[in-house]
Amino acid sequence: MVKLLCIVYYKANRYNMAFALSRTYRPKTLTDLLGQETTVRILQNAARENRLGQAYLFYGPRGTGKTTTARLLAKLANCERRRTDASFRAKGEPCNTCLLCKTIDEQASFDVVEIDAASNRGIDEIKNLKEAIKIAPALGTTRVYIIDEAHMLTGPAFNALLKTLEEPPAHAMFILATTEYEKLPATITSRTQRFAFKRLPKTKIMEKLTSIAKAEKIKIDEAAIELVAAAGEGSFRDAESILDQLRSFEKEIDLAAAERLTGRIGFRKVEEFMDLILASDAKSALAAAAELQEEGHNLTSLVKELIHYLRKTIALSVNSNLEGIYKSELTAEELARMKERASKIQPQKHLPILKNLIRAYSEMRYSPFPMIPLEIAILENLKSEPKS
Repeated sequence: MVKLLCIVYYKANRYNMAFALSRTYRPKTLTDLLGQETTVRILQNAARENRLGQAYLFYGPRGTGKTTTARLLAKLANCERRRTDASFRAKGEPCNTCLLCKTIDEQASFDVVEIDAASNRGIDEIKNLKEAIKIAPALGTTRVYIIDEAHMLTGPAFNALLKTLEEPPAHAMFILATTEYEKLPATITSRTQRFAFKRLPKTKIMEKLTSIAKAEKIKIDEAAIELVAAAGEGSFRDAESILDQLRSFEKEIDLAAAERLTGRIGFRKVEEFMDLILASDAKSALAAAAELQEEGHNLTSLVKELIHYLRKTIALSVNSNLEGIYKSELTAEELARMKERASKIQPQKHLPILKNLIRAYSEMRYSPFPMIPLEIAILENLKSEPKS
């Protein structure tokens, strides 16, 4: 009877799917996860050896794959083919074809319970969970509890959860996900297997967005892809959402369209502004800032990008070995141009400019006149004419 209900619910639900890119291109296997190679390798090995744990903690920035990985782990724990086919189990992946995998993908499984700790954070909710966990799985072998934003639980709720985390029933698995690891009590973290999720490199986000755009027949130029990837700030989910908005905004997406929607400034404009700073050309820098403001660009965002660019350029001028780290954040062409600019850096001269830009950024965020702190930073550090 339960199996029949799952089949009916799954079939009814699949025709009402949201067609957001983040849903359509959600990873179906661990291998599909972007930028979390260490976590993937450990979980795949555990699945191959049938050594999946009962309590996990996934922590890291938003949009890096924590909840997605939790659902993949739920599939691994319940996948019927992985349980019965030893040769398939060696892959360390869910099959995505059995009923259990499909219902979990559609969030229609009775054996996977997702709890938003931001709105279910009290001791009563945890007590209810402790009672519910005694119930055997409806269809699979493991009942999985995914507690999102786990840091939002109250102190008494954490205390109520301790014993269950330490000695869960044999059929239960807990997966806690959080963006604020430091807010979790040590008594909780010590009872889990912990996995840190990293911000995704811009180059990896660009590659994935390019493949999605090709598959969806979205016409978007490379500069716009770069801006969307940068706007995600290490979160692939955020970048996907921006791309989703853009395809409804324009039929052919260029850099100008991406700038209008995101409020960010294209990387080439940041580089051009940086050239004016390195040339000590206050007159042209003031004119460029005025032009960007006239075009409706977010100057606070510009200064933020300038700060990141200048600090990387200064660091690269001092230590060329940093090039290896920056390869994941910049395209080959961008890195080549940064190296060229780094050769012109004079730390004693340009560090005060960096400090003034940081000060200007902090003032611009709360000022009704964001142009003024930027103009002051330019005038205090640059000459009225470029050096010859």
